[in-house]
Amino acid sequence: QVHLVESGGGLVQPGGSLRLSCAASGSIFSINAMGWYRQAPGKQRELVAAITDGSTTNYLDSVKGRFTISRDNAKNTVYLQMNSLKPEDSGVYYCRSWDGSGGSWGQGTQVTVSS
Repeated sequence: QVHLVESGGGLVQPGGSLRLSCAASGSIFSINAMGWYRQAPGKQRELVAAITDGSTTNYLDSVKGRFTISRDNAKNTVYLQMNSLKPEDSGVYYCRSWDGSGGSWGQGTQVTVSS
């Protein structure tokens, strides 16, 4: 199985930037894709961005042009660069990996965008 550990969350003012990191360990060669979800209080968890083994990316419409997902295969790490942050971007961000048996979740990292 895959173990995922997120880092990089925190408090930032509107218009600011954060870079989230997710380090994978375990059965990393079983991973087909990785991505980031977020969940705000009282809201459903939503897929923010994903990247495949072929480096194809997908983004939630509301973050297109502001967020960038990338991978460093040598470090088994996926990143989410978040720019021009808005209060509605606030929530717990969860790293996710997918494989043939389903997938794994990280424990989440809090992102708060507030003035």
